[in-house]
Amino acid sequence: MTGQRADARRNYARILAVAEAEVAAHGADASLEQIARVAGVGSATVRRHFPGRPALLAAVFGERIEALCARAAELAGAVDARAALLEWLGAFTDYAASARGLADALVQDGLYDPEHVNVCSVKLAGALEPLLRHAAQAGAVAPGVTAADLIALVTGVALATEHHPDPAAEAHRLLALAVAGVSPRG
Repeated sequence: MTGQRADARRNYARILAVAEAEVAAHGADASLEQIARVAGVGSATVRRHFPGRPALLAAVFGERIEALCARAAELAGAVDARAALLEWLGAFTDYAASARGLADALVQDGLYDPEHVNVCSVKLAGALEPLLRHAAQAGAVAPGVTAADLIALVTGVALATEHHPDPAAEAHRLLALAVAGVSPRG
């Protein structure tokens, strides 16, 4: 990206932002032509930045992971450790629920790289760790809960709800159920 003209950088950022919204709304089958139209650029401009759907999907995926890591860093020093942790888990749930079909599309296009997925998981766990540690110190998380546990929980909830009529709402409902627990307080 460095070395590009300012208008090319703006186009890239606008295309990526529109692609994120379109993938969230329509899954990995989001139309490249629709993305170009909404971004206010020609389809050739989209293809110049992203030679095909897989490249665009991989960029959307990477951008969302970076945003989640940045959000974790912003929340790390929050006074209310439990609220900070739950806010981040909510943001991760939004992402996971909106990434419908993303992994499948990357697999179908031969771009699924287990090593890259592992790197992303490690990045997310590393970003989550300070939030989790702060919440544990505040007594807001049961002992022994790990970042990997929470990432698996949200990922599982997102997979279980991806065919629901409102996957994000159902994913949040199930996450809230998991956070509250299934046993009545006695």
